[in-house]
Amino acid sequence: MKITILTLFPEMFDGFISNSIIARAISKGLVEVEAVNIRDFTLDKYGRVDTPPVGGGAGLIQKCQPIVDALAKVRTPGSKAVLFSPRGTTYNENKAKEYAQLDHLILVCGHYEGIDERVNAYVDELLSIGDYILTGGEIPSMAVADSVIRLLDGAITADSLKDESFNSPLLEYPQYTEPYDYNGEKVPDILYSGNHAAIEKWRRKQSLKLTREYRPDLFKKIELSKQDKKLLMELESDETPDWEKKALEKGHKFIK
Repeated sequence: MKITILTLFPEMFDGFISNSIIARAISKGLVEVEAVNIRDFTLDKYGRVDTPPVGGGAGLIQKCQPIVDALAKVRTPGSKAVLFSPRGTTYNENKAKEYAQLDHLILVCGHYEGIDERVNAYVDELLSIGDYILTGGEIPSMAVADSVIRLLDGAITADSLKDESFNSPLLEYPQYTEPYDYNGEKVPDILYSGNHAAIEKWRRKQSLKLTREYRPDLFKKIELSKQDKKLLMELESDETPDWEKKALEKGHKFIK
């Protein structure tokens, strides 16, 4: 896969492509990431890429010519050009999975007060990462690129992807590390039981609990199974359910 980012500040991406999972994915040949400077395409004799808005107003607007010519230069057959805009579809995990299937994704970063309206006709999609204002599209493009690259086969282990939040309507269950007791907060004993079926059941219950508490909007989308409903009933009780008691009894020698 190739990801091309059209930006006025390509140096912002130096750290992004040279660290952690992104750098490993690039070194493995799973993805190519290039940051292309829109300024290189301006025909303005002074090298300008922005101008005050026609009709007056605050700030500077990016001119359409440099962006359109940059797009024409980097496009490849089957590529998809995406422009960050508050009018766009709100980005989510499903959109990340859609982009991860592409051979070539082009991300267009706006800056300053905005972009000439006529640029919209030259892209394939408008995209928003949320209802807030940033100084430019560089940070959104990093967020999108990161979320797409990690989905590519071989970028991270398949098990790491399987149980994450937003792969389903449920939030991910709590995760713990050693030590067992940190400032009085202990790792749940069930995780030391060695009973993998019971651990999976406990994790499912915790996911249901967290989703209901923190993301009721997602919880409404869940098609609850009979077991899910039973687990939710258990949450209303302060008593440890029989299946958990049995797992703790059998695994007592592993529990700290």
